[in-house]
Amino acid sequence: MPAQLAAYLAAPALAPVWAACRARLEGNDLNVSGAVKVDLDEAGARALSGLRVPVRAGHRKVRLADLDDALRASMGARGLLAVLVELGGPLTNRRASAAALAADRADLWLSLDEQLVGAGLAGAGWAGPWLAGVRSSGLLTRARAVAPSAVRSAVAVLTVLAGRQPLGEHDVSVLRAGLPAPAAFEIGELATATCGGDAHGLGDDRVAGALVLRALAAAYGQPVPSTGSQRRALWTVAGVAPDEVSGTVLLWGFRPPGPGPWAAMMSSRAEMGLVTHVTLQEWEATAGGQQWARQGQVVFACENPQVLQAAARAGAGTPLCCTSGNPATVALVALETMVAAGVDVMYHGDFDVEGVAIAGRLFSRGVKPWRFGAPDYISALESGPGGAADFQLPLAGPVGPTPWDTELAAVMDERGLAVHEEALLGVLLGDLGKGTAERAAG
Repeated sequence: MPAQLAAYLAAPALAPVWAACRARLEGNDLNVSGAVKVDLDEAGARALSGLRVPVRAGHRKVRLADLDDALRASMGARGLLAVLVELGGPLTNRRASAAALAADRADLWLSLDEQLVGAGLAGAGWAGPWLAGVRSSGLLTRARAVAPSAVRSAVAVLTVLAGRQPLGEHDVSVLRAGLPAPAAFEIGELATATCGGDAHGLGDDRVAGALVLRALAAAYGQPVPSTGSQRRALWTVAGVAPDEVSGTVLLWGFRPPGPGPWAAMMSSRAEMGLVTHVTLQEWEATAGGQQWARQGQVVFACENPQVLQAAARAGAGTPLCCTSGNPATVALVALETMVAAGVDVMYHGDFDVEGVAIAGRLFSRGVKPWRFGAPDYISALESGPGGAADFQLPLAGPVGPTPWDTELAAVMDERGLAVHEEALLGVLLGDLGKGTAERAAG
């Protein structure tokens, strides 16, 4: 375009005209037809008149065909579409783009169904609910460019798993108990074989992994996993060994009574005042076969690492486990195994919606409440200088059932305030300190 004309058309007074034209054209298949309404000041009206497009100042209609004809007759000798590109960059045919995107999505869903047919999985009872859940979740829509490869990888994984044993026919009691099952595959090896050599292709942040987990949830009648422990449980029940080293249970003051190098190591660490992380890998290799405490011995457990840290600083003598929030698999099996061995495991957590839910799951496994009833909640609220006024964190919703203390849910819902277990730190440390005196006396 001649520089003189380019400068004329790029005048700020004409900017509303070009913006309105661009919006109209991008929404109607770039068809130069119809009209646009623009607010023109005197300068804009004069500029359009200079192009021999007669308008008046104010809210006026401009016919696109008239503007196109005027631009073609100018020294630039080009139509409205070309001028808009030169003034503001490429035009987007939004209708065509939307149609192309819809066609791509339809092709992706057709490809997924065809791949399931080819793998012999399309008739599985979980296939329909899985596909419906994936579609409603928008997972593949958000995945965009990586969706096709993620679909291929997910179907490849499901084919391998179903080839070992039809999905849904495993013993789902391991999901309820949180116990590890014998694994036929390491997750990294499975990912390498099915995700184009990417050993991390089934990670928590990958679309293929999310697709497979949704399929496993549908196959075993479980909710879509939202936590690390839930994801690990689903992988485990399908015969896949998940990451065994990141999920841990924190231990303080454990002196296992049995012989062997692991018991000696734990006792040595306790004597040195060191906190120990035990992973699922360590559990399966050695710790799971050891006696962690004597029958009838009291072992405490908490939800928050700060409680264990405070116990370590105080040199508390009573053994303490920490789940660090929602328990990982290794924490569940450790607590449950101690309970089965006759150890009195006492648990305290946060007085909030999730904390009560975690406590309920542990108590259903035989763990006992540790200052986790209605009186303890009320006492915590009233213990500060300002009483309940010191607590400003509202509950995130109604508290679930508390069968170990039916008054707890009612009083928490009535007060509507959360109390984290750090607020009871002095009381909890007092209980833990009793073990120090008892051990010294013994």
